[in-house]
Amino acid sequence: MATAVSTAMSTAVSAQTRLSTDHADTQVVLDSYQASAGPGAAVHAGNRAGSWDLHSGTAETGTKRAIGPDDQFRIASQTKTFTAVVVMQLVDEGKVELDAPIERYLPGVVAGNGYDGNRISVRQILQHTSGISDKFGNHKAGPDGTYSLREVIRAALVKPPLFEPGTSWRYSNINFLVAGLLIEQITGMPAAEAITARIIRPLGLTRTAYPRPGDRRLDAPYLPGYVGGRAGPFFFWINQTFAVELTHYATAGAMASTEENLATFEQALADGKLMSPAALAQMRTTVPMPGFPANMSYGLGLWRLDLSCGGHAWGHFGDLTTGHSSGTFATDDGRHAAMVTNAYVGAEGKTTRAQVVDSALCGTPVG
Repeated sequence: MATAVSTAMSTAVSAQTRLSTDHADTQVVLDSYQASAGPGAAVHAGNRAGSWDLHSGTAETGTKRAIGPDDQFRIASQTKTFTAVVVMQLVDEGKVELDAPIERYLPGVVAGNGYDGNRISVRQILQHTSGISDKFGNHKAGPDGTYSLREVIRAALVKPPLFEPGTSWRYSNINFLVAGLLIEQITGMPAAEAITARIIRPLGLTRTAYPRPGDRRLDAPYLPGYVGGRAGPFFFWINQTFAVELTHYATAGAMASTEENLATFEQALADGKLMSPAALAQMRTTVPMPGFPANMSYGLGLWRLDLSCGGHAWGHFGDLTTGHSSGTFATDDGRHAAMVTNAYVGAEGKTTRAQVVDSALCGTPVG
């Protein structure tokens, strides 16, 4: 049976006030979501005063272990927000211009087969309005079995553009591989090192990591990931936790973290701790997302979620075939909510993770 536990956001629990309500409404939503998601699901939420946790199902098949807020898992496309933050920091430093063509920084990379890097801006890449292909191509691994950013981008751009730059919107992992290559070109270091030095280390995200090429580990305690599904009362799950070479996704989806660390990151971003107010305002300038619910829009590597209780939250969702689907959002008044399920959820059921996040945020008082 699903249960609720309460915990503080950090080990210094004496310095924080636990939230005492049982959040029964959110538990119902979480249970409904988990019924068509993975073997388990969890949400970690709270405000500046403290945090609370709910879980449903199990973290690992064959056991009754609850998913914990410190369990490490693949955060998939939540990686995109980390990547976008580094690019925006480079904008703050005067090293990148948002409306400059990507050709200025990566000559010849976005070119040929209908692509012209002189007509695609950095902003359009971060906003998914570039028209760049949304499909991976037939990229070739190096001798060690890993992939370079340039090779994955090259193979993807064999496929023609989806539309003229700036005329539409389409979610594309390839955009954020280009953004990762931009980071490497400007900083002179691997994107993993830039993200670690600029975000992970300064925020003290000790359970967050950008893996080295070929490294598929997760640090204990970790959340196994599954693919599979249910058929009536029966279910089958295949453990895929370590099955994917993460350089395939790189700056679009390779990172690992925890619900607690992700809540800290998104709240720091919402609080303006990672870039200037002007840069954050640019990051939050959104466009509609065709095919998505009307209460969602997209900025620069950042998702806006309009809440049922009024106001909105900022964050990102993520899905990876390692068997993890998740999402983390924060508000300007200090509320945060991170959720995860231990399966790749290609098509959500009647209850969505956005509804879980919405319930958790709306059920948390400002504090």
